[in-house]
Amino acid sequence: MNKQQRRSGNKNGKAKEKETTWQERVIQIRRVSKVVKGGKKLSFRAIVVVGNEKGQVGVGVGKASDVIGAVKKGVADGKKQLIEIALTKANSITHLVNGSSGGAKVIMRPAAPGTGVIAGGAVRTVLELAGVKNILAKQLGSSSPLNNARAAVDALESIRTFSEVAQERGISIEQLYQ
Repeated sequence: MNKQQRRSGNKNGKAKEKETTWQERVIQIRRVSKVVKGGKKLSFRAIVVVGNEKGQVGVGVGKASDVIGAVKKGVADGKKQLIEIALTKANSITHLVNGSSGGAKVIMRPAAPGTGVIAGGAVRTVLELAGVKNILAKQLGSSSPLNNARAAVDALESIRTFSEVAQERGISIEQLYQ
């Protein structure tokens, strides 16, 4: 066994490859200042959306004294906050959902194949990185990118599949369609 094989922990010498490739998109970078004894201390806040376009998405926030550090912290936070959603064959959601976070409200409605992602701002980014291809979404209330992104994640989290609904009701999926 050589050093490379010992380091990777694999007997065949190949490093473990991750099954999913994560995409990161920065929604907003803000310069924030804190008043301290000697004056003002400047730092940066980055809002980042992380997703694999296969039904997993998360929103993270990172704060650091430089932009690159803030983005890295945001990506790490986003990966901790991951949620998994079930998509239909048409790459849409199963039913109409509402989500809220802070003063932001988001309404999402499934759409027919070929419609595309009709949404704005942070909600659009969350939906694209989640892998949703056909959906209608509307932001209401707040214009804050962080609250809108979290409201979108909240809405996606509340999606239920047909099998989950049938199981809750204690009936078979065939009976659900009758």
